[in-house]
Amino acid sequence: MRILIAEDDFASRKFMLKFLTKYAEVDVTVDGQEAVNAFELALEDGELYDLVCLDVMMPNMDGLEALETIRQIEAGSQCTKRARIIMTTALNEVNQVDKAFQLGCEGYAVKPIDTEKFLMIMDKMGLPVH
Repeated sequence: MRILIAEDDFASRKFMLKFLTKYAEVDVTVDGQEAVNAFELALEDGELYDLVCLDVMMPNMDGLEALETIRQIEAGSQCTKRARIIMTTALNEVNQVDKAFQLGCEGYAVKPIDTEKFLMIMDKMGLPVH
């Protein structure tokens, strides 16, 4: 399994990397634009991400823009596999949650990340967590 993390906060990025490395090969980016670039490169190489974790609030391109762009890339490609996307945020705003699901995310996690709940989300998506 391959995971892409997009997180601008160093402490959150380090935590997510340490947590998710137990379950998969993990790549890390610091903003939405880097995440989109990494996603495109993986698609070109045929090494798709199974899970993408996008922080909602990031510089250059926020998580919602990155989510929308990734879904557009998938729709325009020959790819038959769609990445699972979990949005992460310190804010618990209903409007953001609704918009994220409308744009195609499958999960939403509020920071600080509760690892057990996060694993439950991954499990419900059919991703291996054992």
